[in-house]
Amino acid sequence: MTFDVSKVRAAYPALADGYAYLDGAAGTQLPESVIDAISGAYRAGLGNGGGAFPASRRSDAITAECRAAVADLTGGTAAGVILGPNMTTLTFRLAAALAAAWGPGDEVVVTRLDHDANVRPWVRAAARAGATVRWADIDLPAGELPAAQFGDLVSDRTRLVAVTAASNVIGTRPDVAAITAIARAAGALSYVDGVHATPHGPTDVRALGADFYATSAYKWSGPHVGSVIADPALLEFIRPDKLVPSPDTVPERFEQGTPPFADLAGVTAAVEHLAALGDAASGTRRERLLAAMTAAQEHEERLAGVLLGRLAAMPHVTTYGQARHRTATAYFNVAGRTPRQVAEHLAARRINVWNGHNYAWELTGVLGIRDAGSAVRAGLVHYNDADDVDRLLAAVAELAG
Repeated sequence: MTFDVSKVRAAYPALADGYAYLDGAAGTQLPESVIDAISGAYRAGLGNGGGAFPASRRSDAITAECRAAVADLTGGTAAGVILGPNMTTLTFRLAAALAAAWGPGDEVVVTRLDHDANVRPWVRAAARAGATVRWADIDLPAGELPAAQFGDLVSDRTRLVAVTAASNVIGTRPDVAAITAIARAAGALSYVDGVHATPHGPTDVRALGADFYATSAYKWSGPHVGSVIADPALLEFIRPDKLVPSPDTVPERFEQGTPPFADLAGVTAAVEHLAALGDAASGTRRERLLAAMTAAQEHEERLAGVLLGRLAAMPHVTTYGQARHRTATAYFNVAGRTPRQVAEHLAARRINVWNGHNYAWELTGVLGIRDAGSAVRAGLVHYNDADDVDRLLAAVAELAG
C-alpha cells in the first residue's frame, strides 16, 4: 500500500504555519474534516439526548455513531464503548467502581513503564480498599517490560493487572497479549492503556486480551474525548457511582453528565479520516482501518529509523529506550543543556517538542532523570515527513559542544 504523506499533510490546516509538529505524543492536530464535523454539528442544532425533537435525535445519533466508530478503530463492540472527557477521568472512575469489591489480601499489579494515569488510580483505589500493590519493573537500558515477571507477580489474589500497550516516552511496546493471558489464567482482569499505542498502528482489543482498553481521540486526530472499550457483559457486573435518575444501562451508566455531542461527531470524523489514510478505499470501515493504520505505522517506522539512529550516533546526545518493538517516539537529552533549554532552542527554529516527565512519573524516576527535568520528547505521527525529521536533527546537531 502506498502512503502519500504530502496528501495527508494537506488535510491539516495547522501544518501550514511552517512549524515541524513533533509534539504528536502529547496531542495531534485536527484535519479539516474533523473541524467541519464539529462545527457542522453545532450549526445543525443539538439538544440533550433522549428527547422527542429533531435536535435531540441528532445528538442520540451522533453518540451511537461515535461508539460504532471507536469500536471499529479498536476491534471492540459499540455497546461496550464508554465515552468520557479523557482517559484519566475514566480510569479513576472505573478504578473506584472495581475497587468496591476489593479488600485486604487482594492484590493489584501496576508497572514502572506506564503513564501515571494507569498507575495512580489503581494505587489510590488499592490503598482505600486495603489491597496490596505489586510492581512490574523494566529492564535497563533497553527499557523493555519482560512479560515473564508477571508469572511471579500475579497470584490467585490478584484482582487487576494494569499495563500500557506502549510507553508514552520511550515507545516500548510490551507483549500485552502474554501479560493479559497470565492475568486471565489467575482470574484477574486486565486494564490496558492504549492512549499512546492506538495512533501508531492497527489495534485489536481481542488479540491483546484486554478486558478494558483505554484510548483518547486527541492522540489520533480527534477532539478531547476519551473512551474505554470493554465487553458489555463484563460491564453489566460493575456498578459505578451515578445519579439516581441517570441511565442504568451499559455503557451509559459509566458516563457522568451531558456528553459533548459536537466533539463526539468529531471523533467519528477522525476515525473516518484514519480509515482513508494510504490507498485503502474498499472493504468495511474496520478493514480499511486495519490496512490504513498498517500503512501509517510503516511510514512512521521509516522516519523513526532515521531519527533514532542519527540521534543515537550524536556524541552529545543520550537517548533512552532501545526496545525491539516500539512506537516512533524519541526521548533524549543533550549534554550541557537542560531539557527545557533544548526545547526552547528547537522552538526558536519552529520545531515543536515536549520536555519533562510527560507523566511517565515512575519511568523517569527509574531512569534517574526526573529530578533534573527528565528529557526531551519528539513524537512522530502519520502526518510527519522527512523534512520534519531532518529539521530536528539539524537543530540538535547545532548544540554539539
